Amino acid sequence: MATSGPGSRTNRPRAARGFTMIEVMVVVALIAIAAGVVSLSLRDGSADRLEREAARLSALLESARAEARASALPVRWLLTPESSEHAFRFVGLPPSRKMPTQWLDSGVVARFDDNLTSLALGPEALIGAQGVQLQLDRQRVHISTDGLRPFSAQPVEAAPP
Repeated sequence: MATSGPGSRTNRPRAARGFTMIEVMVVVALIAIAAGVVSLSLRDGSADRLEREAARLSALLESARAEARASALPVRWLLTPESSEHAFRFVGLPPSRKMPTQWLDSGVVARFDDNLTSLALGPEALIGAQGVQLQLDRQRVHISTDGLRPFSAQPVEAAPP
């Protein structure tokens, strides 16, 4: 009978403690793969901000378009000069209707399509095809309508560095 006293030990091999090198390498490889997947799934912050600006502008344009049609008012959306304190404005809406005049991100740059100087938002139901392009850093989004459908945003390939 084995006891805990000295000399009562049997010569059984001790169980191995710790991890083998291959186990450690497998765990490190799994961590590296997980880190790579996470880093690829993270989006560029400027892309998220620009997407939010595009969704906001689309909603603002559609809201002003609905107001123009309901009130039978000729409403236009204009970009203001860079020296102005406002980035854009809606012309033709009633004074009681307060609309935003600034971008959420001050780095946003907007350009009209072709030779447009403003977007016509009503009062006609069909307003003609028109659009505007927003850019933040190297990301670009095009917001447009065919004149019948609502304004919607479509991503544009990144601008060259």
